[in-house]
Amino acid sequence: MAPLTLVIGNKNYSTWSLRAWLALRHMAMSFTEVVVPLDQPDSREELEKHSPSARVPVLRQGELVVWDSLAICEYAAEQTGRGWPQDVRARAVARAVSAEMHSSFTHLRSLWPMNARARNRRTAMTPGLKADIERIDEIWNDCRARFGGERPWLFGDYSIADAMYAPVVLRFKTYGAAAISQAARWYMATVLEDPLLQEWLQAAQAEPWTIASDEVG
Repeated sequence: MAPLTLVIGNKNYSTWSLRAWLALRHMAMSFTEVVVPLDQPDSREELEKHSPSARVPVLRQGELVVWDSLAICEYAAEQTGRGWPQDVRARAVARAVSAEMHSSFTHLRSLWPMNARARNRRTAMTPGLKADIERIDEIWNDCRARFGGERPWLFGDYSIADAMYAPVVLRFKTYGAAAISQAARWYMATVLEDPLLQEWLQAAQAEPWTIASDEVG
């Protein structure tokens, strides 16, 4: 089988890149990593060399090109037999909460852009942002209560759902999501202690690029 290449954006800012990268690493898939710095004069030209959508992440394997984060995760799960819970009900819910992350939480995304290096940033709380935070807290509590058991992740073992919500944990850390439940705080601690996420954060710290529009608070 042809080798895999994962094209990603800046590790400090690119949430969708982080999701695909974490999922593939947790599924023990070997790949070559290509970083295309975003918000640069030549960013679109460089991205078009790899992706028909000119966005990241994009997975390439021979002639195959997969240009959506959740589709990349699904492809990896099909190749490895890992990534989703084994129980059919848990798997259905894991897919539902992953899809909700993929398509929702617009206030969180716009007002709290991921900035992995930043700490102690503060912005004005809006009703939409508050609702997004509360819904995410609800998801984490529900998944942990119903499917987590004695293990630390949303569905017990690490799943694609955990990769999908990892950038949210970093946002909560950066901007100080104070009004969240104790269970959500424990889950955040689990995510932040993940050695693979720590590897990503170390690389983000070393990046020379800054995207001014994402430096808020």
